[in-house]
Amino acid sequence: MIKVSRIEWLGGHRLSFRFSDDSAGEYDFAALVRESGPMIEPLRDIDYFRRVFLEFGAPTWPNGFDIAPDWLQLEIEAAGALQRHAAA
Repeated sequence: MIKVSRIEWLGGHRLSFRFSDDSAGEYDFAALVRESGPMIEPLRDIDYFRRVFLEFGAPTWPNGFDIAPDWLQLEIEAAGALQRHAAA
């Protein structure tokens, strides 16, 4: 089971991730935060978005919204941005 082991805010709605298998990549959540819904709308505020933390290996925000690590890794890989065995 893949987990996120580290998150870094890169500005705007972009985050950098390191996964439990030592792969790494970046993801831009700009399209996601344009969606409607009570769990997503708070993430539009950059200060709130930056409050992301790891809970059981999943990126999570204070309102309980989280992202499945395996989905995130697949999205990053599909964009051609996944680095396998990234340097520390």
